[in-house]
Amino acid sequence: MRRNLLITETTMKGKGSQKQARLERLKNEIVDYVATTPGASAADIVAFLSNERKMRNHGLTTRKVGLFIPRYLSEMINFRLDSSTGKRIYHLAS
Repeated sequence: MRRNLLITETTMKGKGSQKQARLERLKNEIVDYVATTPGASAADIVAFLSNERKMRNHGLTTRKVGLFIPRYLSEMINFRLDSSTGKRIYHLAS
């Protein structure tokens, strides 16, 4: 009986507020960076988050940025394909 009590006390019952806060911070950081640096690639965004903002645990790679931005920021950030390299170049939506 005592063991079951400990297990139920240690399980998380929150609504994911910390996870949501991290997501919102990540979205804000990406939008701020693209606003100040139009023409940024996914590698530029990841380098900014890792080195400048010290968000080393954000979990995004250049490949994941390509999926993250259309999923969460499609109304705020658009991209065009660079004709020479084929990379996505991000800019704020008009």
